[in-house]
Amino acid sequence: MFLSVVNQNYLLGLVSKVNGFMWDFLLLILLCGTGVYYSFRTGFIQVRKFKEAFKATFGGISLKGEKAGKDGMSSFQSLATSLAAQVGTGNLAGAATAIATGGPGAIFWMWLSAFFGMSTIFAEATLAQKYKVVGEDGQVTGGPVYYIKAAFQNKFGNILAALFALFITLALGFMGNMVQANSIAAACKEAFHIPTIVIGIVVAVLAAFVFLGGIGRIASVTEKMVPIMAGLYILGSLFAIIFHFQNIVPAFVSIFKYAFTPGAIFGGVVGTTIKQAIRYGVARGLFSNEAGMGSTPNSHALAKVDHPCDQGLVAMIGVFIDTFVILSLTALVILTSGVMEQTPVQGIALTQAAFYATFGQLGTNFVAIIMFFFAFSTIIGWYFFGEQNVRYLFGDKGVRVYTILVILFIVIGSTLKVTLVWDLSDMFNGLMVVPNVLGLLALSGMVVALLKEYENKKK
Repeated sequence: MFLSVVNQNYLLGLVSKVNGFMWDFLLLILLCGTGVYYSFRTGFIQVRKFKEAFKATFGGISLKGEKAGKDGMSSFQSLATSLAAQVGTGNLAGAATAIATGGPGAIFWMWLSAFFGMSTIFAEATLAQKYKVVGEDGQVTGGPVYYIKAAFQNKFGNILAALFALFITLALGFMGNMVQANSIAAACKEAFHIPTIVIGIVVAVLAAFVFLGGIGRIASVTEKMVPIMAGLYILGSLFAIIFHFQNIVPAFVSIFKYAFTPGAIFGGVVGTTIKQAIRYGVARGLFSNEAGMGSTPNSHALAKVDHPCDQGLVAMIGVFIDTFVILSLTALVILTSGVMEQTPVQGIALTQAAFYATFGQLGTNFVAIIMFFFAFSTIIGWYFFGEQNVRYLFGDKGVRVYTILVILFIVIGSTLKVTLVWDLSDMFNGLMVVPNVLGLLALSGMVVALLKEYENKKK
């Protein structure tokens, strides 16, 4: 072992303190504040342009779009790659954790943070499009590193961009994918009694097949996988909610009631405060839809669109699907099932218990299968985001090493107890927000100018 048990415990405590400060205070202010700021600066674009954004996203949807390559990918393929990362284990465990620790009222604050986050992600995708670059070989790349450098055209900008690239590679490409693989292995072991190492090897082989196919295969897989997996989960969730239809209205009442008044969960065993509802609702929502974190712009930059704002509008729908659809369905399945009064568990176990209340063992298996697809799609998305930033830092040669390491980390992660790794991933996730948000705020004038240009063209 690289670290003694004592050193691991010390590091875990230190990382937990850093995460507590960031996710309880700093990041909530930065991310929510940026969302509020951009909502006003864009005239609440998430409301004004929602219908247009929805039509642009689904008007020409296809599970077999144009072939992606060095010159980029289609707008929907870019969204699918982003959603592959956004719609992950957080959609199954995130809502459950928010409810278990912050009460039903946390869902209201999750919705509110996502509402403002839609304007943030509009800015991210628009800037990613504006500042994407084309290499001598015709390779299109883009993302926060490029608009951060554009925002601060000096040594400070270069340092911020390099730090962002490092943080996102560590947070998502390596540690994040370890815990995703671990989530798959744990769920499959619970449902099907398959050894974790076997699952880890299978996931690594499947991932390697996708990774080594380059951007073309990544885009092709995500544009098919994301609609199918999301569709299956939506149908299963709706059935579970309708099965307990008599609890639908009380579920919504509890969400709005406990968003503003202290409440109790698990039959009064665990009390919740308004502060807890806000903290866990906002944090879990932002962590799931990734608005403001700088991850999804790496794929939105590659979309082949007529104007940067075209992809900004499409990106908004990604947050809507992730939070207002998928996360909300998980929350309603839990709240309507009645398991919160019966089973004091958290995370994915609470979600499984809710589906078990409707489908029996089939529900547990259903969650395990969905977990596999959600987590595997996240592995693909997070790998791709890391690859874009490794290419920025080290060039194409660095990508080959990165790919091999990610595959190894997937196998290792499937067999470990990853509390420390998950906390480190959370920490680097938080650290990458800072340079990204600084870039977003510095370039707010450019976003507004591009939006005016876009709206004038539409007249």
